[in-house]
Amino acid sequence: MVEGAPQLPVLAHSPLHRIAGNMGRLLSGKAAAGIISLGSIAIAARILGVEQYGVLNLVHGFATLMGGTIAFSGFHGMVRYGAEALNRGAATQFRNLILLLAVIELGMAAVAIGVAMLLVPWVGASLGWSPQAIQFGGLYCLAILATVRATPQGLLQLAERFDLIGLHPVIMPLIRLIGALIILFTGGGLTAFLWVWLAAAIAEGLSMWLLCWIGTRHLTIGADGRPTLKGTRRDNPGIVRFIATTNLDLTLRDIAPKATPLIIGWMLGPAAAGLYALVQRASAILIQPAQMLGEAAYPVVTRLLISGDNKAAGKAVRRSAIFATGIALLAAAIMCLFAGEVLVLLGGASFAGGASLLILVLLGRAMIAGMPTLSAALTAQGRPWVSARANLASNVGMLPMLPLMIWWFGLNGAGVHGILQSIVLASLLIWSYNQSRLAPRSGM
Repeated sequence: MVEGAPQLPVLAHSPLHRIAGNMGRLLSGKAAAGIISLGSIAIAARILGVEQYGVLNLVHGFATLMGGTIAFSGFHGMVRYGAEALNRGAATQFRNLILLLAVIELGMAAVAIGVAMLLVPWVGASLGWSPQAIQFGGLYCLAILATVRATPQGLLQLAERFDLIGLHPVIMPLIRLIGALIILFTGGGLTAFLWVWLAAAIAEGLSMWLLCWIGTRHLTIGADGRPTLKGTRRDNPGIVRFIATTNLDLTLRDIAPKATPLIIGWMLGPAAAGLYALVQRASAILIQPAQMLGEAAYPVVTRLLISGDNKAAGKAVRRSAIFATGIALLAAAIMCLFAGEVLVLLGGASFAGGASLLILVLLGRAMIAGMPTLSAALTAQGRPWVSARANLASNVGMLPMLPLMIWWFGLNGAGVHGILQSIVLASLLIWSYNQSRLAPRSGM
Protein backbone atom coordinates (compact mmCIF):
# COMPACT_ATOMS: atom_id res chain seq x y z
CA MET A 1 0.00 0.00 0.00
CA VAL A 2 1.27 3.46 -0.88
CA GLU A 3 1.69 5.63 2.17
CA GLY A 4 -0.33 8.81 1.93
CA ALA A 5 -2.33 7.55 -1.05
CA PRO A 6 -6.06 8.15 -0.95
CA GLN A 7 -8.28 5.33 0.22
CA LEU A 8 -12.00 4.73 0.47
CA PRO A 9 -13.60 6.58 3.37
CA VAL A 10 -14.25 4.62 6.54
CA LEU A 11 -17.81 3.29 6.56
CA ALA A 12 -19.13 4.74 9.81
CA HIS A 13 -22.84 4.18 9.21
CA SER A 14 -25.00 1.18 8.34
CA PRO A 15 -25.42 0.26 4.64
CA LEU A 16 -29.08 1.26 4.62
CA HIS A 17 -28.20 4.58 6.25
CA ARG A 18 -25.56 5.28 3.60
CA ILE A 19 -27.89 4.26 0.76
CA ALA A 20 -30.62 6.50 2.18
CA GLY A 21 -28.18 9.37 2.51
CA ASN A 22 -26.91 8.92 -1.04
CA MET A 23 -30.43 8.72 -2.40
CA GLY A 24 -31.53 11.75 -0.41
CA ARG A 25 -28.83 13.85 -2.04
CA LEU A 26 -29.74 12.48 -5.47
CA LEU A 27 -33.46 13.01 -4.93
CA SER A 28 -33.04 16.63 -3.91
CA GLY A 29 -31.51 17.39 -7.30
CA LYS A 30 -33.99 15.23 -9.20
CA ALA A 31 -36.94 16.83 -7.43
CA ALA A 32 -35.73 20.29 -8.36
CA ALA A 33 -35.01 19.13 -11.91
CA GLY A 34 -38.47 17.59 -12.20
CA ILE A 35 -40.20 20.78 -11.12
CA ILE A 36 -38.10 22.91 -13.46
CA SER A 37 -38.57 20.55 -16.41
CA LEU A 38 -42.35 20.68 -16.05
CA GLY A 39 -42.19 24.38 -16.89
CA SER A 40 -40.21 23.90 -20.10
CA ILE A 41 -42.38 20.95 -21.16
CA ALA A 42 -45.59 22.89 -20.59
CA ILE A 43 -44.32 25.87 -22.60
CA ALA A 44 -43.01 23.71 -25.47
CA ALA A 45 -46.16 21.56 -25.65
CA ARG A 46 -48.49 24.56 -25.70
CA ILE A 47 -46.50 26.53 -28.28
CA LEU A 48 -45.79 23.62 -30.60
CA GLY A 49 -48.94 21.54 -30.22
CA VAL A 50 -49.06 17.77 -30.10
CA GLU A 51 -47.65 17.13 -33.62
CA GLN A 52 -44.70 19.54 -33.57
CA TYR A 53 -43.96 18.57 -29.98
CA GLY A 54 -43.83 15.02 -31.27
CA VAL A 55 -41.27 15.99 -33.92
CA LEU A 56 -39.13 17.71 -31.26
CA ASN A 57 -39.13 14.54 -29.17
CA LEU A 58 -38.49 12.29 -32.17
CA VAL A 59 -35.38 14.29 -33.12
CA HIS A 60 -34.15 14.25 -29.53
CA GLY A 61 -35.14 10.60 -29.09
CA PHE A 62 -33.19 9.53 -32.16
CA ALA A 63 -30.03 11.24 -30.89
CA THR A 64 -30.32 9.73 -27.43
CA LEU A 65 -31.06 6.28 -28.87
CA MET A 66 -27.89 6.41 -30.97
CA GLY A 67 -25.93 7.70 -27.99
CA GLY A 68 -27.28 5.00 -25.70
CA THR A 69 -26.74 2.23 -28.26
CA ILE A 70 -23.28 3.06 -29.64
CA ALA A 71 -21.69 5.27 -26.99
CA PHE A 72 -19.95 3.68 -24.02
CA SER A 73 -20.64 3.83 -20.28
CA GLY A 74 -17.69 3.35 -17.95
CA PHE A 75 -19.72 3.89 -14.80
CA HIS A 76 -19.75 0.39 -13.32
CA GLY A 77 -16.13 -0.32 -14.26
CA MET A 78 -15.03 2.94 -12.65
CA VAL A 79 -16.79 2.15 -9.41
CA ARG A 80 -15.79 -1.51 -9.12
CA TYR A 81 -12.15 -1.39 -10.26
CA GLY A 82 -11.63 2.09 -8.89
CA ALA A 83 -12.84 0.97 -5.46
CA GLU A 84 -10.40 -1.94 -5.53
CA ALA A 85 -7.49 0.34 -6.49
CA LEU A 86 -8.32 2.89 -3.81
CA ASN A 87 -8.77 0.15 -1.23
CA ARG A 88 -5.16 -0.92 -1.95
CA GLY A 89 -3.91 2.67 -2.00
CA ALA A 90 -2.80 2.24 -5.64
CA ALA A 91 -3.17 5.85 -6.78
CA THR A 92 -1.17 5.48 -10.01
CA GLN A 93 -3.17 2.44 -11.09
CA PHE A 94 -6.36 4.34 -10.24
CA ARG A 95 -5.38 7.27 -12.43
CA ASN A 96 -4.49 4.97 -15.32
CA LEU A 97 -7.93 3.38 -15.00
CA ILE A 98 -9.56 6.82 -15.30
CA LEU A 99 -7.60 7.48 -18.50
CA LEU A 100 -8.60 4.13 -20.04
CA LEU A 101 -12.32 4.55 -19.39
CA ALA A 102 -12.37 8.22 -20.42
CA VAL A 103 -10.61 7.49 -23.73
CA ILE A 104 -13.01 4.66 -24.54
CA GLU A 105 -16.08 6.73 -23.62
CA LEU A 106 -15.05 9.80 -25.62
CA GLY A 107 -13.97 7.72 -28.62
CA MET A 108 -17.23 5.79 -28.79
CA ALA A 109 -19.18 9.04 -28.48
CA ALA A 110 -17.41 10.35 -31.58
CA VAL A 111 -18.37 7.17 -33.44
CA ALA A 112 -22.01 7.49 -32.32
CA ILE A 113 -22.21 11.11 -33.50
CA GLY A 114 -20.77 10.22 -36.90
CA VAL A 115 -23.12 7.29 -37.46
CA ALA A 116 -26.15 9.29 -36.33
CA MET A 117 -25.34 12.14 -38.74
CA LEU A 118 -25.22 9.69 -41.63
CA LEU A 119 -28.62 8.21 -40.73
CA VAL A 120 -30.52 11.46 -40.14
CA PRO A 121 -31.90 11.97 -43.70
CA TRP A 122 -33.31 8.43 -43.91
CA VAL A 123 -34.62 8.34 -40.34
CA GLY A 124 -36.18 11.79 -40.59
CA ALA A 125 -38.05 10.93 -43.77
CA SER A 126 -39.28 7.63 -42.29
CA LEU A 127 -40.59 9.24 -39.10
CA GLY A 128 -42.38 12.15 -40.71
CA TRP A 129 -40.06 14.95 -39.61
CA SER A 130 -40.61 18.32 -41.19
CA PRO A 131 -37.98 19.52 -43.71
CA GLN A 132 -36.59 21.99 -41.17
CA ALA A 133 -36.24 19.21 -38.59
CA ILE A 134 -34.38 16.99 -41.07
CA GLN A 135 -32.10 19.88 -41.97
CA PHE A 136 -31.36 20.55 -38.30
CA GLY A 137 -31.11 16.86 -37.40
CA GLY A 138 -27.47 16.44 -38.40
CA LEU A 139 -26.37 19.21 -36.08
CA TYR A 140 -28.64 17.91 -33.34
CA CYS A 141 -26.65 14.67 -33.25
CA LEU A 142 -24.20 16.59 -31.06
CA ALA A 143 -26.82 16.09 -28.33
CA ILE A 144 -25.26 12.64 -27.96
CA LEU A 145 -22.69 14.44 -25.79
CA ALA A 146 -25.36 14.42 -23.07
CA THR A 147 -24.72 10.70 -22.63
CA VAL A 148 -20.92 11.08 -22.32
CA ARG A 149 -20.71 11.39 -18.53
CA ALA A 150 -20.54 7.89 -17.05
CA THR A 151 -16.83 7.91 -16.14
CA PRO A 152 -16.96 11.21 -14.19
CA GLN A 153 -20.17 10.09 -12.53
CA GLY A 154 -18.44 6.92 -11.34
CA LEU A 155 -15.59 9.00 -9.97
CA LEU A 156 -17.98 11.21 -8.04
CA GLN A 157 -19.60 8.12 -6.56
CA LEU A 158 -16.24 6.81 -5.40
CA ALA A 159 -15.57 10.17 -3.78
CA GLU A 160 -19.05 10.01 -2.20
CA ARG A 161 -19.87 13.39 -3.72
CA PHE A 162 -23.54 12.62 -4.17
CA ASP A 163 -24.21 16.28 -3.50
CA LEU A 164 -22.57 17.14 -6.82
CA ILE A 165 -24.27 14.23 -8.59
CA GLY A 166 -27.56 15.51 -7.19
CA LEU A 167 -26.80 19.01 -8.48
CA HIS A 168 -26.15 17.80 -12.02
CA PRO A 169 -29.75 16.91 -13.05
CA VAL A 170 -30.81 20.54 -12.55
CA ILE A 171 -28.52 21.87 -15.29
CA MET A 172 -30.28 20.58 -18.41
CA PRO A 173 -33.89 21.44 -17.40
CA LEU A 174 -32.78 24.86 -16.16
CA ILE A 175 -31.27 25.70 -19.55
CA ARG A 176 -34.38 24.36 -21.27
CA LEU A 177 -36.65 26.48 -19.08
CA ILE A 178 -34.64 29.66 -19.66
CA GLY A 179 -34.67 29.02 -23.41
CA ALA A 180 -38.38 28.18 -23.43
CA LEU A 181 -39.20 31.40 -21.56
CA ILE A 182 -37.19 33.41 -24.09
CA ILE A 183 -39.10 31.74 -26.93
CA LEU A 184 -42.40 32.37 -25.14
CA PHE A 185 -41.79 36.11 -24.91
CA THR A 186 -39.91 36.68 -28.17
CA GLY A 187 -41.55 34.15 -30.48
CA GLY A 188 -40.20 31.08 -32.19
CA GLY A 189 -41.15 27.60 -33.30
CA LEU A 190 -39.69 24.14 -33.70
CA THR A 191 -36.22 25.26 -34.79
CA ALA A 192 -35.87 27.56 -31.79
CA PHE A 193 -36.76 24.72 -29.42
CA LEU A 194 -34.31 22.40 -31.19
CA TRP A 195 -31.54 24.95 -30.53
CA VAL A 196 -32.49 25.19 -26.87
CA TRP A 197 -32.74 21.40 -26.41
CA LEU A 198 -29.36 20.96 -28.13
CA ALA A 199 -27.64 23.54 -25.92
CA ALA A 200 -29.12 21.89 -22.83
CA ALA A 201 -27.96 18.42 -23.92
CA ILE A 202 -24.38 19.54 -24.54
CA ALA A 203 -24.32 21.32 -21.19
CA GLU A 204 -25.59 18.16 -19.49
CA GLY A 205 -22.60 16.18 -20.69
CA LEU A 206 -19.87 18.79 -20.19
CA SER A 207 -21.08 19.87 -16.75
CA MET A 208 -20.62 16.38 -15.30
CA TRP A 209 -16.92 16.47 -16.24
CA LEU A 210 -16.61 19.91 -14.61
CA LEU A 211 -18.31 18.71 -11.43
CA CYS A 212 -16.04 15.68 -11.43
CA TRP A 213 -12.95 17.88 -11.64
CA ILE A 214 -14.23 19.93 -8.70
CA GLY A 215 -15.12 16.97 -6.51
CA THR A 216 -12.52 14.26 -7.15
CA ARG A 217 -9.12 15.88 -7.62
CA HIS A 218 -7.95 14.55 -4.24
CA LEU A 219 -8.40 10.92 -5.31
CA THR A 220 -5.23 10.87 -7.41
CA ILE A 221 -2.96 12.37 -4.74
CA GLY A 222 0.16 10.21 -4.49
CA ALA A 223 0.18 9.11 -8.15
CA ASP A 224 3.56 9.26 -9.89
CA GLY A 225 4.14 10.49 -13.44
CA ARG A 226 1.63 10.91 -16.21
CA PRO A 227 -1.27 8.47 -16.57
CA THR A 228 -0.76 5.79 -19.20
CA LEU A 229 -2.78 3.06 -20.86
CA LYS A 230 0.15 0.65 -20.77
CA GLY A 231 -0.47 -2.23 -18.41
CA THR A 232 -3.94 -1.07 -17.38
CA ARG A 233 -5.58 -4.31 -18.49
CA ARG A 234 -2.97 -6.32 -16.59
CA ASP A 235 -3.51 -4.26 -13.43
CA ASN A 236 -7.29 -4.76 -13.63
CA PRO A 237 -7.92 -8.45 -14.43
CA GLY A 238 -11.15 -9.06 -16.30
CA ILE A 239 -11.87 -5.38 -16.85
CA VAL A 240 -12.50 -5.64 -20.60
CA ARG A 241 -15.13 -8.33 -20.20
CA PHE A 242 -16.66 -6.53 -17.22
CA ILE A 243 -17.03 -3.11 -18.83
CA ALA A 244 -18.22 -4.63 -22.11
CA THR A 245 -20.91 -6.61 -20.31
CA THR A 246 -22.06 -3.79 -18.04
CA ASN A 247 -22.20 -1.43 -21.01
CA LEU A 248 -24.26 -3.99 -22.92
CA ASP A 249 -26.57 -4.31 -19.92
CA LEU A 250 -27.16 -0.55 -19.78
CA THR A 251 -27.69 -0.44 -23.54
CA LEU A 252 -30.23 -3.26 -23.46
CA ARG A 253 -31.99 -1.62 -20.51
CA ASP A 254 -32.45 1.63 -22.43
CA ILE A 255 -33.19 0.36 -25.93
CA ALA A 256 -36.92 -0.23 -25.49
CA PRO A 257 -37.75 3.08 -23.75
CA LYS A 258 -35.77 5.01 -26.36
CA ALA A 259 -36.90 3.01 -29.39
CA THR A 260 -40.59 2.93 -28.48
CA PRO A 261 -41.34 6.60 -29.37
CA LEU A 262 -39.57 6.13 -32.70
CA ILE A 263 -41.62 3.03 -33.52
CA ILE A 264 -44.80 4.90 -32.56
CA GLY A 265 -43.80 7.82 -34.78
CA TRP A 266 -43.08 5.43 -37.65
CA MET A 267 -46.46 3.66 -37.33
CA LEU A 268 -48.84 6.37 -36.10
CA GLY A 269 -47.10 9.67 -36.92
CA PRO A 270 -45.55 12.55 -34.94
CA ALA A 271 -48.78 13.46 -33.09
CA ALA A 272 -49.00 10.02 -31.46
CA ALA A 273 -45.28 10.19 -30.68
CA GLY A 274 -45.81 13.58 -29.04
CA LEU A 275 -48.61 12.25 -26.85
CA TYR A 276 -46.54 9.24 -25.85
CA ALA A 277 -43.54 11.49 -25.07
CA LEU A 278 -45.62 13.54 -22.64
CA VAL A 279 -46.97 10.34 -21.04
CA GLN A 280 -43.40 9.09 -20.60
CA ARG A 281 -42.43 12.36 -18.97
CA ALA A 282 -45.41 12.31 -16.63
CA SER A 283 -44.66 8.73 -15.56
CA ALA A 284 -40.95 9.41 -15.01
CA ILE A 285 -41.76 10.30 -11.40
CA LEU A 286 -41.95 6.54 -10.76
CA ILE A 287 -38.88 5.24 -12.53
CA GLN A 288 -36.36 7.99 -11.73
CA PRO A 289 -36.36 7.45 -7.95
CA ALA A 290 -35.98 3.71 -8.57
CA GLN A 291 -33.02 4.30 -10.88
CA MET A 292 -31.47 6.62 -8.32
CA LEU A 293 -31.93 4.00 -5.61
CA GLY A 294 -29.99 1.50 -7.73
CA GLU A 295 -27.35 4.15 -8.36
CA ALA A 296 -27.14 4.99 -4.66
CA ALA A 297 -26.98 1.33 -3.64
CA TYR A 298 -24.34 0.18 -6.14
CA PRO A 299 -21.20 1.72 -4.56
CA VAL A 300 -22.36 0.75 -1.05
CA VAL A 301 -23.03 -2.88 -2.04
CA THR A 302 -19.76 -3.02 -4.01
CA ARG A 303 -17.73 -1.90 -1.02
CA LEU A 304 -19.52 -4.34 1.31
CA LEU A 305 -18.73 -7.21 -1.07
CA ILE A 306 -15.10 -6.13 -1.33
CA SER A 307 -14.93 -6.22 2.48
CA GLY A 308 -16.61 -9.67 2.52
CA ASP A 309 -19.82 -8.62 4.30
CA ASN A 310 -22.30 -10.47 2.06
CA LYS A 311 -25.01 -10.60 4.72
CA ALA A 312 -25.17 -6.83 5.12
CA ALA A 313 -25.08 -6.36 1.34
CA GLY A 314 -28.00 -8.74 0.82
CA LYS A 315 -30.06 -7.08 3.53
CA ALA A 316 -29.48 -3.64 2.01
CA VAL A 317 -30.46 -4.84 -1.46
CA ARG A 318 -33.67 -6.57 -0.40
CA ARG A 319 -34.95 -3.73 1.75
CA SER A 320 -34.11 -1.13 -0.89
CA ALA A 321 -35.90 -3.04 -3.65
CA ILE A 322 -39.03 -3.66 -1.56
CA PHE A 323 -39.15 -0.02 -0.47
CA ALA A 324 -38.82 1.27 -4.04
CA THR A 325 -41.58 -1.01 -5.32
CA GLY A 326 -43.99 -0.10 -2.52
CA ILE A 327 -43.54 3.64 -2.97
CA ALA A 328 -43.88 3.34 -6.76
CA LEU A 329 -47.14 1.37 -6.54
CA LEU A 330 -48.61 3.92 -4.14
CA ALA A 331 -47.60 6.84 -6.36
CA ALA A 332 -48.98 5.05 -9.45
CA ALA A 333 -52.34 4.48 -7.77
CA ILE A 334 -52.64 8.15 -6.85
CA MET A 335 -51.60 9.36 -10.32
CA CYS A 336 -54.03 7.00 -12.05
CA LEU A 337 -56.92 8.79 -10.33
CA PHE A 338 -55.94 12.05 -12.02
CA ALA A 339 -54.38 10.80 -15.27
CA GLY A 340 -56.39 13.01 -17.63
CA GLU A 341 -55.95 16.13 -15.51
CA VAL A 342 -52.18 15.56 -15.30
CA LEU A 343 -51.76 15.49 -19.09
CA VAL A 344 -53.96 18.54 -19.69
CA LEU A 345 -52.08 20.43 -17.00
CA LEU A 346 -48.74 19.56 -18.59
CA GLY A 347 -49.50 19.89 -22.29
CA GLY A 348 -52.86 21.53 -22.78
CA ALA A 349 -56.14 20.33 -24.25
CA SER A 350 -54.53 18.69 -27.31
CA PHE A 351 -53.05 16.01 -25.00
CA ALA A 352 -56.32 15.15 -23.23
CA GLY A 353 -56.79 11.80 -25.00
CA GLY A 354 -53.85 10.05 -23.34
CA ALA A 355 -55.31 9.24 -19.91
CA SER A 356 -55.72 5.50 -20.55
CA LEU A 357 -52.21 5.29 -21.99
CA LEU A 358 -50.78 7.07 -18.93
CA ILE A 359 -52.50 4.58 -16.61
CA LEU A 360 -51.02 1.61 -18.49
CA VAL A 361 -47.53 3.13 -18.53
CA LEU A 362 -47.73 3.96 -14.82
CA LEU A 363 -48.64 0.38 -13.95
CA GLY A 364 -45.84 -1.04 -16.07
CA ARG A 365 -43.23 1.24 -14.56
CA ALA A 366 -44.37 0.68 -10.98
CA MET A 367 -43.94 -3.08 -11.39
CA ILE A 368 -40.21 -2.76 -12.01
CA ALA A 369 -39.37 0.01 -9.54
CA GLY A 370 -37.20 -2.33 -7.46
CA MET A 371 -35.37 -3.87 -10.40
CA PRO A 372 -32.53 -1.29 -10.75
CA THR A 373 -31.44 -2.23 -7.23
CA LEU A 374 -31.37 -5.95 -8.08
CA SER A 375 -29.42 -5.20 -11.28
CA ALA A 376 -26.94 -3.15 -9.25
CA ALA A 377 -26.53 -6.02 -6.78
CA LEU A 378 -25.87 -8.57 -9.52
CA THR A 379 -23.35 -6.23 -11.15
CA ALA A 380 -21.63 -5.55 -7.83
CA GLN A 381 -21.15 -9.31 -7.46
CA GLY A 382 -19.24 -9.31 -10.75
CA ARG A 383 -22.14 -10.93 -12.63
CA PRO A 384 -23.36 -8.17 -14.94
CA TRP A 385 -24.17 -10.69 -17.68
CA VAL A 386 -27.04 -12.00 -15.52
CA SER A 387 -28.71 -8.59 -15.54
CA ALA A 388 -27.84 -8.21 -19.23
CA ARG A 389 -29.64 -11.45 -20.08
CA ALA A 390 -32.78 -10.27 -18.32
CA ASN A 391 -32.73 -6.97 -20.18
CA LEU A 392 -31.99 -8.73 -23.46
CA ALA A 393 -35.06 -10.92 -23.05
CA SER A 394 -37.45 -8.22 -21.84
CA ASN A 395 -36.32 -5.15 -23.77
CA VAL A 396 -34.81 -6.40 -27.02
CA GLY A 397 -36.46 -9.82 -27.23
CA MET A 398 -39.95 -8.40 -26.79
CA LEU A 399 -39.46 -5.25 -28.87
CA PRO A 400 -40.70 -6.94 -32.09
CA MET A 401 -44.05 -7.39 -30.32
CA LEU A 402 -44.55 -3.63 -30.04
CA PRO A 403 -45.75 -3.05 -33.64
CA LEU A 404 -48.21 -5.92 -33.18
CA MET A 405 -49.53 -4.41 -29.92
CA ILE A 406 -49.94 -1.02 -31.62
CA TRP A 407 -51.73 -2.64 -34.57
CA TRP A 408 -54.17 -4.39 -32.20
CA PHE A 409 -54.76 -1.68 -29.58
CA GLY A 410 -53.62 1.54 -31.23
CA LEU A 411 -51.46 3.87 -29.14
CA ASN A 412 -52.59 2.11 -25.95
CA GLY A 413 -50.78 -0.94 -27.28
CA ALA A 414 -47.52 0.73 -26.25
CA GLY A 415 -48.76 0.70 -22.65
CA VAL A 416 -49.84 -2.95 -22.86
CA HIS A 417 -46.46 -3.83 -24.31
CA GLY A 418 -44.72 -2.02 -21.44
CA ILE A 419 -46.64 -4.07 -18.87
CA LEU A 420 -45.65 -7.33 -20.58
CA GLN A 421 -42.02 -6.22 -20.64
CA SER A 422 -42.16 -5.38 -16.95
CA ILE A 423 -43.57 -8.81 -16.06
CA VAL A 424 -40.77 -10.57 -17.95
CA LEU A 425 -38.01 -8.34 -16.57
CA ALA A 426 -39.19 -8.56 -12.95
CA SER A 427 -39.58 -12.35 -13.16
CA LEU A 428 -36.10 -12.88 -14.57
CA LEU A 429 -34.29 -10.50 -12.21
CA ILE A 430 -36.04 -11.77 -9.08
CA TRP A 431 -35.28 -15.36 -10.06
CA SER A 432 -31.64 -14.48 -10.83
CA TYR A 433 -31.21 -12.61 -7.57
CA ASN A 434 -32.70 -15.50 -5.59
CA GLN A 435 -30.01 -17.73 -7.12
CA SER A 436 -27.24 -15.35 -6.02
CA ARG A 437 -25.13 -15.55 -2.90
CA LEU A 438 -26.77 -12.43 -1.46
CA ALA A 439 -30.26 -13.96 -1.23
CA PRO A 440 -31.42 -15.85 1.87
CA ARG A 441 -32.35 -19.50 1.38
CA SER A 442 -36.04 -18.61 1.31
CA GLY A 443 -35.51 -16.09 -1.50
CA MET A 444 -36.73 -12.52 -1.64
